[in-house]
Amino acid sequence: MSTPETLLRIDDVEVEYRARGRGAVRAVAGVSLDVAPGQIVGLVGESGCGKSSLARVAVGLAAPSAGTIRFAGRPVTPLGWRRRADDEVGLQMVFQNPYASLNPRRTIGDQLLDGVPGQLGGAARRGRVADLLDRVGMPATAADRYPHQFSGGQRQRLAIARALAPEPRMIIADEPVTALDASSQAQVVNLLVGLVRELDMGMLFISHDLALVHEIADVTAVMYLGKIVETAPTRELWRAPRHPYTRALIDAVPQISATPTLPKPLAGEVPDPSNAPTGCRFRPRCPHAFDPCGTQPPTVDLGGRSAACWLTDPTVAPATAAAS
Repeated sequence: MSTPETLLRIDDVEVEYRARGRGAVRAVAGVSLDVAPGQIVGLVGESGCGKSSLARVAVGLAAPSAGTIRFAGRPVTPLGWRRRADDEVGLQMVFQNPYASLNPRRTIGDQLLDGVPGQLGGAARRGRVADLLDRVGMPATAADRYPHQFSGGQRQRLAIARALAPEPRMIIADEPVTALDASSQAQVVNLLVGLVRELDMGMLFISHDLALVHEIADVTAVMYLGKIVETAPTRELWRAPRHPYTRALIDAVPQISATPTLPKPLAGEVPDPSNAPTGCRFRPRCPHAFDPCGTQPPTVDLGGRSAACWLTDPTVAPATAAAS
């Protein structure tokens, strides 16, 4: 779903690992995704579908096996031992575990200073640290303390402050609230959404929590076993999912209403990516599977949204598609 002002463009990216005793593992098997300024794109799917692998190559922590990633129109260079190029500093990441991503031996202030633009000097740099802490709802005194002196929610807010230090245009948030309690989750999510709207940043928000993504994302992309199976504006995706996997994920979310219902569990498990099914990868778990599913379905443009399912191709299964 490309736009003229795309900030992050992921184009047909593949990520392959070599595992001893398992051969090649294609964690990401050809993913294309765009994020525009001021837009939140949610990436959802079960654990093991390749979301975090995609996040790492998107931010440049690892090199893709194939495909390209462009930030602000320029290729993203995989990080090595050298400092990141100035034109790529605007691409930042918030990790799932803030205690692992913050250095336990350095004060918060020193870690924030690492990202402050070099043209600032003296008192202006320290002032920038105080401003960053204030933006994420932390006192200026936090600069002199160490990560272990804060709660999980506070550490995640500090990790966000560090990501904001170089004044980014794009943030990739990889399961940023999974390890937090409900109250801390709400604080961190509200903070991230507010920053995107206020600073006109783009954000790729990765989560297995479809209900959370429903509340914050402008567009949702559904990933299954290394592939995007459906992409659509979030409200439209919930109202009328076009891929059986999307439907199954929505059905698995508990519904609170006058007549509450228990979630419907999705049958089976995500297959081993080193031995992925042929054709449609969701076929072994899909209640609508039929003969054409033995061949990989194309991604069909459905007018502002897309789905990779034979049920969306009226030339292949018009009766089945109408019935579903």
